[in-house]
Amino acid sequence: MTAAVRVRGIYATALTRLALDAGHEVVDASPPIRRRFDAAFGDAPPDVRIGTTGDRQGVGVHGDAEAVAALRDRLAGVGRDALAWDDPTPPGTVLDGEVTETLGGGAVVALRVGGEGDDPGSDEGASDGSVEGYLPYGSVDDRVETGDPVRVRVDASAAPWTDRRPELDGSLRAGGALVALEPGSGTRVDVRDDEAARELSGMLNLLGLEPPDGWRAAWKPPAVDAGTEALEAGLERAVAAAEDLDDAVDAAGGIGVLGDRGRLRDEPVASPNAGAWVWFGRESRFALDDRRREATATMPGHHRVKAGSADASAGVDLAEALCEPDPDAAFPFGVVTDAFGPREGDALRIDHGKPDGRVITLGEGTVTEVDPDGAVTVEREMTGGGSYDGLGTPREAGDVAETSLKEGRWWYPTTYRGRDGTVRGTYVNVCTPVEVFPDAARYVDLHVDVVKRPDGTVERVDDDELRDATAAGDVPEPLAEKARSVASALENAL
Repeated sequence: MTAAVRVRGIYATALTRLALDAGHEVVDASPPIRRRFDAAFGDAPPDVRIGTTGDRQGVGVHGDAEAVAALRDRLAGVGRDALAWDDPTPPGTVLDGEVTETLGGGAVVALRVGGEGDDPGSDEGASDGSVEGYLPYGSVDDRVETGDPVRVRVDASAAPWTDRRPELDGSLRAGGALVALEPGSGTRVDVRDDEAARELSGMLNLLGLEPPDGWRAAWKPPAVDAGTEALEAGLERAVAAAEDLDDAVDAAGGIGVLGDRGRLRDEPVASPNAGAWVWFGRESRFALDDRRREATATMPGHHRVKAGSADASAGVDLAEALCEPDPDAAFPFGVVTDAFGPREGDALRIDHGKPDGRVITLGEGTVTEVDPDGAVTVEREMTGGGSYDGLGTPREAGDVAETSLKEGRWWYPTTYRGRDGTVRGTYVNVCTPVEVFPDAARYVDLHVDVVKRPDGTVERVDDDELRDATAAGDVPEPLAEKARSVASALENAL
């Protein structure tokens, strides 16, 4: 299907090109997008919103279920290392759950999302059909205690690779980019322009539309620049959504803290939106550079640099504004690290992504060497106890792990040495192309690895885990084939 799509964030130009090529209508386009494309951009309410995640590593796609599914597949196809997951808690969804913990400002809620869910506190995941959310105390009328059954609305979702929980609310809200409906009376206008606020306040009478009983219209800032037809369409859509949401929640017995745990449902009470998260790896970012270059001047590694930090993102904008970038130039890794890091002596995390969307931090080490050609060496001092995975070698206090990271490489080795320098084994991770950002090295682990034990024996491990991940749909077959090929080459080389 074709859909009206709203795009925002550091990938906006490339994804606008991609959406237009797929036959979608791009609406509410930002001024830079309007300048870069010879296309008509409407102001109708979007069917789908695509927005860059807060950490700039990927995008969220939310809205109409059929359009979200089509766009998810389209975005996941930009490169071998683009991975996508359905969002079990898209904004607007009403879910049942149980309070599992009370914190200073709110409660942790185990949400019943149906099917298989992840346990954010477990490295192995879980299949109990629950996802943790965060419910601020001020968003519910009643006192919340551990064990309380609750029915809540998702106010904001969270990408699976972040350490955030979806944010919840104990009241209803429906609508889109121009106007929302919420419990209350009168009209609320979220704009600072007094004249525009007065015009929007009287828009309900002008359009002849009334919210359902007990609801009020809340106009959003984009409504200021929208035409009358778009405002009417947005309001009609919001009214219909509010009525549907009201009916579904009333039939289920209301929202907020429930008195009876037996009323909890295992499936969503209302699902007005669908959602997906797409993580872009290094190859995908460079593929998006090519799409962006079709619309405007784009330096090599544009999205790769922007994904590193807010300062780096601003630096890219300045560089492209000052000079015409050479599209055939090499990615300037040395220049980028000199300007934004990491540098020798810096602390650097190793963010070990999993194909199911989670990220596990393997630890934080000290950068001991940075080479302009993309190589970074990190050392970590190990604690004693247990043994090294895959090697079987005892782990002793004072051991040093030396990790050699090379930007763009599909693998990286970690060599473990004792206090006296004796090599205790080498573990080589096979992964999506490594990206060395200012604060962390990032990639997604592809399960299959190669180990070299202290006696020199070499073994390839975890092929079964890669096979299972591929069967589960977490690792697309082309990516799995690449991982096997890399592992075979490493096995022969070692």
